[in-house]
Amino acid sequence: MANLETLEEILKRIEETEGITDAVLVSRSGMHIAGEVPKGAHTETFVAMSAILLGAAETATTELKEKLRHVTVDLERSKTVIVGVSTRALLVIKATGATTTEAIVKSIDSHRKEIEESL
Repeated sequence: MANLETLEEILKRIEETEGITDAVLVSRSGMHIAGEVPKGAHTETFVAMSAILLGAAETATTELKEKLRHVTVDLERSKTVIVGVSTRALLVIKATGATTTEAIVKSIDSHRKEIEESL
């Protein structure tokens, strides 16, 4: 069973990264695990659609014989990065538009093992 307290602490540490405003852990089936969705977003819709986006990108790229690293959605004032962190979960990060995708992925990578162990 997932250690929700530890997962919430990990997400808070990720949110301390400059430019990152929200971090949400989602099951690959689209269920909320931990963290808070961005203000104003409907939780069930946001997490389900995030899982669908990553799943669709993984499916669409299987023929390329390369592993998908992440999906980035660039918005007018922010960006959302979706990264698979285990076989069971993905992490959805919302950040300011000035934050680079590489910085976001790096902040996730440093916590990936701890997330996997806490699921």
